[in-house]
Amino acid sequence: MLKKIFLLALMFIFTPGLNNSAQAIPAAEGTIVKVGISSQDFSNYYFTQTKLSATDAFTLTDKSTNTVLGNFNAQDIVDISIKNNLFTLSQDNKEIAKDIKGPVSIDSPNGFVTVADLKRAGKPAFYRGTIEITKAPKKNDLFNIINVLDVESYLRGVVPNEMPVRFGMEALKAQAILARNYVLKPREANYHNYDVCDSVACQVYFGANTENEQSDKAIYETQNIVAMHNNELILALYSSTAGGYTESYENAFSADMADGVKMFPGVAKPFLKGVPDKEKTPVLTDEKEARKFYTTKPETFDNDSPYFRWVREWDIKELEDVLKNTLVTQSATGFVKPKLNKSSDFGTLKDIKVVKRGVSGKAMSINIITDKNVFNVQKELVIRRTFKKDNKALPSANIVFDFETVKAEKPESKLVWENWDNTQDDDTKQPEKQEKTEKPRKDNTSQDNDTTVTKVTVYGGGYGHGVGMSQYGAGNMAKEGYSYADIIQHYFTDTAITTTPVTLSCSNGQDTAVQTFYLTGKKQKAYLVAENKFQFTTMTIVINGQEFKLEIVPQLFKPEKFDISRYLTEGENKITYLLPYSESHKKPVRLFVELKEAKNK
Repeated sequence: MLKKIFLLALMFIFTPGLNNSAQAIPAAEGTIVKVGISSQDFSNYYFTQTKLSATDAFTLTDKSTNTVLGNFNAQDIVDISIKNNLFTLSQDNKEIAKDIKGPVSIDSPNGFVTVADLKRAGKPAFYRGTIEITKAPKKNDLFNIINVLDVESYLRGVVPNEMPVRFGMEALKAQAILARNYVLKPREANYHNYDVCDSVACQVYFGANTENEQSDKAIYETQNIVAMHNNELILALYSSTAGGYTESYENAFSADMADGVKMFPGVAKPFLKGVPDKEKTPVLTDEKEARKFYTTKPETFDNDSPYFRWVREWDIKELEDVLKNTLVTQSATGFVKPKLNKSSDFGTLKDIKVVKRGVSGKAMSINIITDKNVFNVQKELVIRRTFKKDNKALPSANIVFDFETVKAEKPESKLVWENWDNTQDDDTKQPEKQEKTEKPRKDNTSQDNDTTVTKVTVYGGGYGHGVGMSQYGAGNMAKEGYSYADIIQHYFTDTAITTTPVTLSCSNGQDTAVQTFYLTGKKQKAYLVAENKFQFTTMTIVINGQEFKLEIVPQLFKPEKFDISRYLTEGENKITYLLPYSESHKKPVRLFVELKEAKNK
């Protein structure tokens, strides 16, 4: 029974005024996002010149004065450049307008806007919404290219580029929800002109030309649905492959402190705790347990990933050359101590020790020991970029080291050691008997003084930072019959699945909101949650054409829940919130629908 909700006399009928008012208010899917568009190789977001066009007729406007700068036909190309922080527009080498303050906006109501010669996924880059050319703050004669569009349209250019559609509908839905979370609450908020970037530094966005029917369906069937912890949107991190055990946030990311100082480990987030795919897996902070986990192939959700387990090898000279360069570069991050300013100060590599591991076995702190110094390297991305192979960073920092050593050779003796092939699954084959051998050292203890490291092997698992959802893991969970909510709640602790919260008040005409959301099961429980810290005692809601008067009690700390399951249907549902107008009620009330309550682990 619907708690504290009373049917009005016209239960099944909208009044004309109510219906018109509800239709006039933009739905949550109209939330606008600004996306920074990068260069072809994703390395640059600042430009001095660009060429814009569209697939249909388009208009260029100076937004500073709302002046139309020109109307153009489909496929026309307009050059935009900047000098003295003012824009100049030209076409076919003929000047159209100059000394434009900007931003300059390009809009094509019936087509896609394009950046000429820019390609994404091998196709011309088409974008929904508009493109704005905006001066970069604190940078002379540089501008940003920004795609402005609604969140749901933005997601259509994200989801199929972040996850293969073959992973299945439930995995795609989980990806869509987390991508929505990420753009509404990004990890980095340091972009001046735009909300998120279009590369892996944020989440991959390739625009309209990469949209896919399956991912579009996943976005539609999760429209307005997000993941929340304690009634706040979670930071929805994800990576390709966790390796069978995700990592806690603070063990992979640093925290920004005062005066630009970065602290590592970072600050813990209760919903981003490291979790194993299988319950009986021990915590992998112990060297022995980490070694056992990453040198074998236990059954996990990540087994199908090509990066589930991998191996990298260096001979000692090769690794020394790598470290001499990477330690200089990574010293600029502040996570290499002491800093290595010159490669000539590195010395000769003597040993490598993992000093600290996270719950997933992820290396958090490593000592690189030479005859000149001990260099401590911290943080997963810095560690990955320090131990490069073929000029590529390690796939992850879920690593254990093996060292092949030999004893100091005496003049009269001939020394031969085993050549271990670490890429083979079958290590039972015995090498031919040799005159004298030294097996790889497979622990983290110091080598003997009379031995020399000749080869270093890293056994690893996973690809990416390993915090939050594993995308390959989500794909396998979907194949095994898990729902999108199950997938999200496996990877994110104490997290609820809800609609995007709306905030209403009697000020500035913000007393009405409309939300559409989708349910896939007839018996799914759902609750209307009202955070009402101030004075509201009544409001009106309309659920799928049924109008109710809701009595709510102001509570400072605890939200009220109302069971609305019986009024929802499988498929699309629509809910309208209306507050009664009152001069004294200026404070807000926050509302959302909880579709699956949080589950502690």
